[in-house]
Amino acid sequence: MSVIRISDAKNHVDKEATIQGWMYNKRGSGKIYFLQLRDGSGLMQAVAFKGDTPDDVMETADKLTAESSVKVTGKITQHPKHDDVFEMQISGIEIIHQPTDEYPISKKEHGPEFLLDNRHLWLRSSKQWAIQRVRNTVINATYDYFNQNGFIKIDSPILTPNACEGTTELFEIEYFDEGSAYLSQSGQLYLEAAVMSHGRVFDFGPVFRAEKSKTRRHLTEFWMMDAEMLCDHEENLKIQEELICHIIKKVLEVNQKELTILERDTEPLKKIKAPFIRKTHADVVEELRGMGSDIQPDHDLGGDDETILTKKYDQPIFVEKYPAEVKAFYMKRDPEDDSRALCADLLAPEGYGEIIGGSQREDDYDVLIGRIKEHKLDPKVFEWYLDLRKYGSMPHSGFGYGLERITGWICGTQHIRETIPFPRMINRIKP
Repeated sequence: MSVIRISDAKNHVDKEATIQGWMYNKRGSGKIYFLQLRDGSGLMQAVAFKGDTPDDVMETADKLTAESSVKVTGKITQHPKHDDVFEMQISGIEIIHQPTDEYPISKKEHGPEFLLDNRHLWLRSSKQWAIQRVRNTVINATYDYFNQNGFIKIDSPILTPNACEGTTELFEIEYFDEGSAYLSQSGQLYLEAAVMSHGRVFDFGPVFRAEKSKTRRHLTEFWMMDAEMLCDHEENLKIQEELICHIIKKVLEVNQKELTILERDTEPLKKIKAPFIRKTHADVVEELRGMGSDIQPDHDLGGDDETILTKKYDQPIFVEKYPAEVKAFYMKRDPEDDSRALCADLLAPEGYGEIIGGSQREDDYDVLIGRIKEHKLDPKVFEWYLDLRKYGSMPHSGFGYGLERITGWICGTQHIRETIPFPRMINRIKP
């Protein structure tokens, strides 16, 4: 008997087949059993009726416990009320392994710390399964967009001798006889070298920030996509719009089942269309103060400010041209106002806040070395970065997105820790 995946059951209707996986849940007793099976590709209900199913198989079904690994054989049938739902009429059950102890995660409510302690098992839950599959679609859609638009992937290093924005929030390690090295917080600077070779580049990998934050939007290890292009600020924003719209479209096409499991209202996602809302930092400060925020004109937006603002609108918002003093040294200044950086943060609606940060980069050697000194950084450390402006400098821009933040917004999760398989936070590094 051929083993099939649950996701392929539609191709085996009215045929005998075997599902190899785990018993996720069980209902019934004696005369009828409903086994909920999962195999990684999906969930399927398998039914055993006394009289139709051999007695020894009914006895095996009776003793199955949660997360028993099994091979279940039977006829695949279509659900009488749902065209895209399929069931199995059980004719045989082979137990591969039965847990020796009761599965620790039951139907009752468990606190977040318990679930985090048992994350290795909690990943099997239906909602965690759904979130990780949406995350996978976000990753694939990102690659699709860049491959279709002339970008190539450049792998930037994890170990770096310096940081993009200072080293106060980085993890420091001793690197043999070379002194201190740091776990990367962004691949941006290295992509700026690669963009002068390829014109359009991106990277995608883990980054690390030793920021002592406990908010629902922060992790110490997360996945980030950085992109750099030979373009100005305006085209940079357009590319970001296209990418986000492409990701949303793909998730709505591929992950309807997962979004249903997550009880995600998809109507807000369906409304996402380019062009997005654009506001200057100055306008946003005025708007927020009118909504009760105490934000000052020379301050960056805080998490509460982003939440207030993005609950007001049903489209993503570009907040651009922040005060230069609160932004990184490499950001080009606004030619119309030198006190402002030619940058933008993209805020997701429904209260989710920042998902992308980007800017046009300073391409003038003399200006850039002046900015490095203003920020009290060592020019010697950035000699290679300054070389990019000495030898054929070209106007360029870039941005980075946080994979977990985008996934959290799309899935409608309340905490970013739910969007990564094994979250790392300031108070957690296990399992």
